[in-house]
Amino acid sequence: MELLWKTHMRMIRTAFALLLIALLSSERVESRKAKVVTTSLEYNAINCRAHSASLTDFGGVGDGKTSNTKAFQSAISQLSQYASEGGSQLYVPAGKWLTGSFSLTSHFTLYLDKDAVLLASQDITEWPVLEPLPSYGRGRDAPAGRFTSLIFGTNLTDVIVTGENGTIDGQGEFWWQQFHRKKLKYTRPYLIELMFSDNIQISNLTLLNSPSWNVHPVYSSNIIVQGITIFAPVTSPNTDGINPDSCTNVRIEDCYIVSGDDCVAVKSGWDEYGIKFGWPTKQLVIRRLTCISPYSATIALGSEMSGGIQDVRAEDITAIQTESGVRIKTAVGRGGFVKDIYVKRMTLHTMKWAFKMTGDYNSHADSHYDPNALPEIKNINYRDVVADNVTIAARFQGISNDPFTGICIANVTLRMAAKAKKQPWTCTDIEGMTSGVNPPPCGLLPDQGPEKITACDFPADSLPIDMLELKKCSTSMTYVGDKWLF
Repeated sequence: MELLWKTHMRMIRTAFALLLIALLSSERVESRKAKVVTTSLEYNAINCRAHSASLTDFGGVGDGKTSNTKAFQSAISQLSQYASEGGSQLYVPAGKWLTGSFSLTSHFTLYLDKDAVLLASQDITEWPVLEPLPSYGRGRDAPAGRFTSLIFGTNLTDVIVTGENGTIDGQGEFWWQQFHRKKLKYTRPYLIELMFSDNIQISNLTLLNSPSWNVHPVYSSNIIVQGITIFAPVTSPNTDGINPDSCTNVRIEDCYIVSGDDCVAVKSGWDEYGIKFGWPTKQLVIRRLTCISPYSATIALGSEMSGGIQDVRAEDITAIQTESGVRIKTAVGRGGFVKDIYVKRMTLHTMKWAFKMTGDYNSHADSHYDPNALPEIKNINYRDVVADNVTIAARFQGISNDPFTGICIANVTLRMAAKAKKQPWTCTDIEGMTSGVNPPPCGLLPDQGPEKITACDFPADSLPIDMLELKKCSTSMTYVGDKWLF
């Protein structure tokens, strides 16, 4: 009996062990199944890519502490081999990816997951120094060179920086403090800068706390900036939103910007350096822009405009608690031109100025500027504007012996603030006309009557950048274990 009982107990224990093993094995199988996820990246782009990889394939670590500068550099270097084979795409998964500056390549897409955050390194050794831009002659913060932007590229074609509204955080407080303490030897980096490049798309991203300007295409053409959200403290220094600089054929649309400087600043070089370089910004479309910037402009033209600015078309613009709606900034010594500017359908809430043009923005690159280099400001058109709680309707201050001409303002209603200035318009050295403007403008802008209400033309033709249609791109990918497979 005892022997039978012991045999029976061994059989029970064996059966229990086998059952336990089976259960554990089942759990492991289920666990493995739970880690297999198939999804796809779907987005609109100027071009789709034939090859894809994840940053983790190159040693990327998204813990917010480990530097990924070398991982980005290695990934982009290796993916560049596919430039002539349908291009490549680097996927940045969910995580916090600390990195210094890195450079892009041609026929390339950088794609940020919705939960991906690029954190700009505060290790200054991870920011190489470049020479000053040739159209500026010096850095903006210091006479010497400038730190390379976080995401940089030069002499490229077909470049896309996009995502599912992923985030790029410049961690700018470190840089702002250095700037205020005047401890910078070089100009602060930007978040995204592409120069001497063609066919560029920057879209569907959130940009936070840039050390200085956020998006800076320079000496480039055929550019789309779309669906960008930008946040910086309104007191942060020079955190301009989007600054097309000596660029041709640019489209900025559906962007929301809160910043410490101009939301969009159109530029083309500084004093004698910009005149010599001679690359204007032209054929620029800005539409469906929302701006908050209590100390700066919604759209600024200049002050660095010495290479010229021409054919800017802005429409459906909203500004809230912003210093000015459209501002033209120039000075004696700038040379260049700002002409053929068209703005329609602006809605402004709580503004210091609705319109501002000044010829006394005397911030010069150095003392060698030509005092005989006078800017040409002409054919400036504003129409269909509504504003409330405005302190000053406009300040138009041209240059003696160099008036701003061809100013046209029509169908504009500005409701003044309770403590508005008694004289809503200030005008000197300008020429132009108005129609249907309230409060009534200054004598240098005489009202031509209701029959001229449509006089301030907005071009009916389309610019070449509006002919560029985005393609629908889709990339299938599977998450297995801790890797993405494409």
